[in-house]
Amino acid sequence: MSSIFSGVGNLGFGLMRLPQSDGIIDIEATKQMVDTFLSSGFNYFDTAYVYLGSEEATREALVKRYPRSSYKIASKCAPWMGAKDSEDAKKQFEISLNRLGIEYFDYYLLHNLGEGRTKIFDEYGMWEWIKELKARGLVKHIGFSFHSTGEELEEILINHPEMEFVQLQINYADWDNSYVQSRKCYEVARKYNKEIIVMEPVKGGMLTTPPKEVADVLLEANSEVSLSAWAIRFAYSLDGVVTVLSGMSNLNQMKDNISAMKGFTSLSDNEREAIEKAKEIIRDYPIIPCTTCNYCAKVCPKNIGISESFTALNYFLLYNDLPKAKYQENLLVTRHHKERCGECINCGKCEGVCPQHIEIRKHLKEANRRFYQ
Repeated sequence: MSSIFSGVGNLGFGLMRLPQSDGIIDIEATKQMVDTFLSSGFNYFDTAYVYLGSEEATREALVKRYPRSSYKIASKCAPWMGAKDSEDAKKQFEISLNRLGIEYFDYYLLHNLGEGRTKIFDEYGMWEWIKELKARGLVKHIGFSFHSTGEELEEILINHPEMEFVQLQINYADWDNSYVQSRKCYEVARKYNKEIIVMEPVKGGMLTTPPKEVADVLLEANSEVSLSAWAIRFAYSLDGVVTVLSGMSNLNQMKDNISAMKGFTSLSDNEREAIEKAKEIIRDYPIIPCTTCNYCAKVCPKNIGISESFTALNYFLLYNDLPKAKYQENLLVTRHHKERCGECINCGKCEGVCPQHIEIRKHLKEANRRFYQ
């Protein structure tokens, strides 16, 4: 069977976490990353309507500077993000095209299906709509990104066999996680012969600096590759995975990921054993599984720095260094012009959109207790 991803490199540039200066995307730094990515033989760029400033930055750094035939671009539609009705939801497509300055998408996805969010796609007629976009030539290939259970994924694939691919959160830390269900979702996708784009292979950067015990196990097995490269190689070693997205934020991260994927070699038996040991260690760590996707921030009525607070709290949980964790929390929240964790009004909107099923309100209370009481 020929792949709809023929000509797409095995590493995708996830445009969610672009470099910033004073809270604004740094276009010049992004241009350097785009240039390095393309010159290294990779060409898949992944953005979304809800990635603030990402599509506009992609236009400046990529679309205006390279011929359309030299890259593949994917974006996503998220009707659960404030759309008033079906018509309002479908406007996201034209807005994304205009932001990017392009006439068609190589790949277009229905974004973040799962749990209560899936119902919105059904009610708004998004399935028939995305098929029409493909029929009109505005989209070359259609699929969806997903955060929920294997059972729900199977139901969607049974009801919508026209979907050509799925985008799943897959990394070694979440492989057997009962909430994320990386393994179960992967197995369901393969059961229905769907090609897979991997997102969050490094778990929002958490697997770049895992607990010391995990790092020791992996580097003892192979110290020639970085810890983030370990995570990316795990994901791409899986059958049916065509591209691994990495939300790279600076040139060093990009060069590291490129080194892992250029001339890719699959995990050896010894390396697979090390990954299994790493999984066991991580299962015992009580860290918050936040990937800094910041969907929670988009619906928070108080503009609380949720992911920033969790990053700092995880630092404390991993390294037991409260002064440094407090410093980090203050720096991150201030830099992103957010409110403190103690401002939470307990509305719960954040938990309704969290792909990781995090008990956000509970952890915000814990952060407030650690950092301010």
